[in-house]
Amino acid sequence: MPLKAKIISPAFSTHVPKMASPEIVKEMPGDDPDDVLFNSHYCVRTIELNRPKKLNSLNASMARKIIPRLLEWQKSDMANILLISGAGPKAFCAGGDVAALAQQNTNGPEGQKQSHAYFGLEYQLDHLIATYPKPYIAYLDGITMGGGVGLSVHAPIRIATERTLFAMPETTIGFFPDVGGSFFLPRLEGKIGTYLALTSERLKGVNAFYAGVATHYIDSSVLPSLTARLGELQFKDYEDLQTRLSTIDATIAEFDTGLPHDEPMLLAGELRRAVDRSFNQSSIEEIIAAISKETKRDPASDPEDIRTWAIKTLQTLSERSPTSLRVALRQMQMGSEWTINETFEREHSLAGKFMQHPDFIEGVSARLIRKPPTTPVWNPPSLEGVSDRDIDEMFKPTPGEQRLQLLNLGRGGGYMQYPYQMGLPRETDIEQFIRQGGKTHPQVLKHFLKQKNQRVGVQEKVEEVLARCCVVDDDGLLMWMDEEEA
Repeated sequence: MPLKAKIISPAFSTHVPKMASPEIVKEMPGDDPDDVLFNSHYCVRTIELNRPKKLNSLNASMARKIIPRLLEWQKSDMANILLISGAGPKAFCAGGDVAALAQQNTNGPEGQKQSHAYFGLEYQLDHLIATYPKPYIAYLDGITMGGGVGLSVHAPIRIATERTLFAMPETTIGFFPDVGGSFFLPRLEGKIGTYLALTSERLKGVNAFYAGVATHYIDSSVLPSLTARLGELQFKDYEDLQTRLSTIDATIAEFDTGLPHDEPMLLAGELRRAVDRSFNQSSIEEIIAAISKETKRDPASDPEDIRTWAIKTLQTLSERSPTSLRVALRQMQMGSEWTINETFEREHSLAGKFMQHPDFIEGVSARLIRKPPTTPVWNPPSLEGVSDRDIDEMFKPTPGEQRLQLLNLGRGGGYMQYPYQMGLPRETDIEQFIRQGGKTHPQVLKHFLKQKNQRVGVQEKVEEVLARCCVVDDDGLLMWMDEEEA
């Protein structure tokens, strides 16, 4: 079946029955009473993930606490801003507690069913955040991976710091980029999302901001002061969410600490071109072939050392689960056509398939449980052993499977693009402005600085795009290069 037909196929929506009604989410006996801390500061309601010794990794006990609070605050006139952060200096949230799930899966079908239920709970929480009707702010201060990404990337305001370490490491453990990765990653610029999904590459500090993972960047030392300042904000009853977010945006600007001069933009220039060229392919084999071409560069004409990057990336892909690679690429291709609702419904179905797949137990055990860590033995061990038909089956609903019941289904969950763009200017917006014609470099820069209220990072972003994507004609006017010209 052609890829387009697979993307638009209604099979999932017509063959998967919906659950009659969502179960009430509440704490259970045995849940840790202190793994999430809630507090109020005037109009701000704070959520602090409180498992610092576990790098604040998310588990079912935490999700069962957060969901009811979000639903309660959604109705409260006193709660105007929600803010989520992690305890300690190391991590916002290093992911879900996958080690516990892998051990649970060794108990056979019953354990796998329990693990699948956990993912349902986690995705309900992530979707609730993605459709929340009030300002929701995430401090990505420290390690932000896996489950921590789900708690943050769907927020309209996501603040990175010098301690941010972002990654979607699922292909390293025989899983797939979940928690809404099917939606978030394909909507990053160019092929950055596909690159991050397949390689599990990490973005540190300000580079999470440049890449669009975060919408803002400030130093971690001013976060407590920012939280206090947010508590002073007062919104008028008639102000819509966009107006409120703009007020918060201006407030964050008060704490601008500038950008670090010793951390250049990573995914920029010739490396960004190489990423887009290499990962703009329809199969993993074609991606590998495209990266292999980059290894043949003449070192004398390769000032940015793309050859070394290509060699490293090929090695990285060879270490990932072949099944995970094929599934992740299919996600990136299909996810760009999914609504936010459909994303979590489909990912829930896919998670159930992975709980039955040997690579998840093997990957988690090898990387996280065994001491010292070992190299996973994947099954199948190579890309040749994973057919298109195998991947088709992974994306098909299981007979009798019930669709995940989302908790905020009626609140704008049908969107296909995030409704609020609070970060740096999008490359598509810069392109559109330049293609109007008659624009010089200073004019373009002035336009977007004004549009973004002189925000930190705007100049760096616009200048990188202009250098990579534009040429200047004889009259000094910018011309956008088409892909084959770049």
